Amino acid sequence: MIIRQLVRRTPLPALECGTQIALLKTMTGVARPNSDMAEFREVFSKAKHIAIITGAGVSAESGLPTFRAASGHWRKWKTQDLATAQAFSRNPSRVWEFYHYWRELALKATPSEAHRAIAECEARLSKQGRSVVVITQNVDELHRRAGSKHVLEVHGSLFRTRCLSCGDVDASHHSPICPALEGKGDPDPNCRDADIPVKNLPRCDEGGCDGLLRPHVIWFGETLDSHILTKVEKELDACDLCLLVGTASVVFPAAMFAPQVASRGVPVAEFNIRPRANTSRFTYHFQGPCATTLPVALERHESEVI
Repeated sequence: MIIRQLVRRTPLPALECGTQIALLKTMTGVARPNSDMAEFREVFSKAKHIAIITGAGVSAESGLPTFRAASGHWRKWKTQDLATAQAFSRNPSRVWEFYHYWRELALKATPSEAHRAIAECEARLSKQGRSVVVITQNVDELHRRAGSKHVLEVHGSLFRTRCLSCGDVDASHHSPICPALEGKGDPDPNCRDADIPVKNLPRCDEGGCDGLLRPHVIWFGETLDSHILTKVEKELDACDLCLLVGTASVVFPAAMFAPQVASRGVPVAEFNIRPRANTSRFTYHFQGPCATTLPVALERHESEVI
């Protein structure tokens, strides 16, 4: 597995697929990503298993703030100071206000052209016996709303909760998730905390448990769900083309996904508004809004079977 190989420093598997160009760049260590869309489209037309890794940039084009970015703030707090188990333990009302605000934004958002292009690509290629998996760091479920079926949400979902008492995980798309949060969550730095009593925050209704619920997302300092991580590793090990879309690749372990795929000679195409730290390790880089570049890259190739 890619991540475990990195940790154990064991050899990576021999190259089984990928273009000669990608292999040459890997062997020589002179990775010079290009923006030749025609060349990429030729590689794309032959790929059988495509892994698409997406980040906050895709959802930003739907109008959602990039809260996990270093500059992310809500009121006067940095997101990293709110999205932790310690913050929730100290002040669950404040953390739930923040997540209520984020949930409401996500519920009102519309999937971008990039979301829709990925979903259409998956549906089209599945009819050809080819596969597309979306490995997303986003928690807004916009990929699912766009129509993507094979989605691995490595950081969880805003619309799932976990009970701190019984551990039950459940989905909830209610707006608001509980009456006490209605009208709360204003991000204005001058807005005061609602200080909602814990008994009025989201509570578990599984078998009369009534335990306090928390958002079922991966907070800073927490490890990824091992079941999801295992699925991600299998997909990345199997892919013969990888797309990295709208992510700065700074949050670990997701930041390792694309570089490790590239290290075994598989073509990686990055779609982002600007080059990033690992860009030189990839085969292709297409600069600009994902909603503009990705639909062109994923549209039906003339050689595809209809």
